[in-house]
Amino acid sequence: MEIVLTAERCLMSNYNGMLFIGFMSCAPKNLIPSKIFFNLLFPPVKVRDGRALLAPYGTRKIEAALIDSGFDVIVVPPERIGKFIDKAKIIGVTSNDPLGLGPASTTFAGKHGLVKEEPYNAYCFRNLMSTIRKSKAKIAVGGAGAWQLADEKIMKELGIDIVVIGEGEKTVPEIFGRILNGEDLRGIFYGEVVEKFPTIKGAAIGGIVEIARGCGRGCKFCQPTLQRLRNRNLEEIIKEAEINARFNDFVTLHAEDVLRYKADGFRINEEEVLKLFSSVAKISRVGISHFSLASLASAEKVIEEISEILGIPNKEQPWLSGQTGIETGSVRIVKEYMPGKVLPFKPEEWCEVVEQAFGICSDNHWVPCATLVIGFPKETEDDVMRTIELLDRLKGYKSLIVPLFFVPLSSLKDQKPFTSEDLKPYHWSLLLKCFEHDVRW
Repeated sequence: MEIVLTAERCLMSNYNGMLFIGFMSCAPKNLIPSKIFFNLLFPPVKVRDGRALLAPYGTRKIEAALIDSGFDVIVVPPERIGKFIDKAKIIGVTSNDPLGLGPASTTFAGKHGLVKEEPYNAYCFRNLMSTIRKSKAKIAVGGAGAWQLADEKIMKELGIDIVVIGEGEKTVPEIFGRILNGEDLRGIFYGEVVEKFPTIKGAAIGGIVEIARGCGRGCKFCQPTLQRLRNRNLEEIIKEAEINARFNDFVTLHAEDVLRYKADGFRINEEEVLKLFSSVAKISRVGISHFSLASLASAEKVIEEISEILGIPNKEQPWLSGQTGIETGSVRIVKEYMPGKVLPFKPEEWCEVVEQAFGICSDNHWVPCATLVIGFPKETEDDVMRTIELLDRLKGYKSLIVPLFFVPLSSLKDQKPFTSEDLKPYHWSLLLKCFEHDVRW
C-alpha cells in the first residue's frame, strides 16, 4: 500500500469505552507506570487484516478524503506499522500534541509544568517518529497539534518532510497526489478551509461524529473559535453514526458547541437540535464532546428535552458529560479576551451565566468537565480572586474543573506562555480550590 496512515499511540486506543480518559495522555510519564498506562488505561485498538478497526476521527477524515480522491490507503496502529513502512511511499501521522506543548500537557508535565517530566503524548510521538523515519517514505504530520512542528529545525530532527496545519480534507489529497507523481515536496503547508466534509469509511475512536466545525465566538486565546461555524446535514451525521455504531457502544456528537447545531447566530435552534439527538438516539447511545455554558444557560427547555430523549438517567448512562469552558471569573478578563463567549448574554453577566448553567446541568443529570485558564496576559491577583469566588459558588454542583496554564495561540501567539515558575501564592490558592472541588465529586 503506497499510503499508510497512523497516529501516535496515545490516540490509538478506545480507552475502554471512556473517551475522556484520553486526556490522561498529558500525564507525566513517571506518574503512571507504562504497563498500567498502555494495558489498562490505553489498551491498543483491535485490527483486522492489519487494518485498525478504530482510529482517531481526524485520521478517518483524511482517509475518507484520500479514498474519495481515488487513492488506496490503509490505517494501521503504530505498534504494527513496521510491517508496512518498507512498501509505503507516504506515511501520514495524526497527532494532537506531538511535543507536549498544549495547555494540559504544559500544565501538568514538561520542563515548565507542575511535574518536570515528559508527558506520555510527546513520548509516544517521539517513539513513533524514531520508527518510521527509518523508511524511505515521505513522512507527513497533521492534526490539532501540527502547529508545534512548524519549524524546519524540529522537522529535520524528527525526520518529518511535510507538516499540514489546519483542515486537511482538500489539501492533503493534493499534496499526496503530487508526491506520488514524483515531486520532491517538503515543507509546511496550510490547509484550505472546506465547506463539504467527506464521510468516514471506518469507525472512529469514541464513536465521534462531527456535526459542525468552527465556532465564531472569537475568543482571542483559542483557534477553533475564530473559524466560521459550518454545519453538516443530518443525513451525513446519521450515516457516520451508523458506521461508528458497528464498533462502538455509543456515538459522540462532536462540535465546539453541540447546542449550536444549525443555530441562528447565537440563538439555539431547538427544532434542529432535538431532531439531531432523536435521530442519533435511534441508532446508539449518545454522548457529546463539548458545549457552551452560555448556550446551555439560554436553552434550559432544550436541555430538559435532550435528557428525556436520551432517557437520562438510566443504568447504562447515569449522566451526560461534556467539555466546557469557564476560563475565568473576572469580568475584566472576559471583556478583554472573550466577550463573544458570553453571547447571547453580556460580559458583566458571566458569573451568573456560569452558575445558572451548572444548575441546569445538575437538574438534568449533566456533568460539566470545565476548564479554567491560569495566567492570562496582564492577569492580576484580583482577576484570580474573582475566579476563586466563582468556584465557591459552584461547589454544590457535580462537575470536574481543570485548571490549565495559558498557552499563546491565535491572536495572542506573541505573548509569553505561563509556566509553573510564574505561579504566585494566589495561583496556588486557585489550584487548591480546583483540587478540593474535584475531590468532593
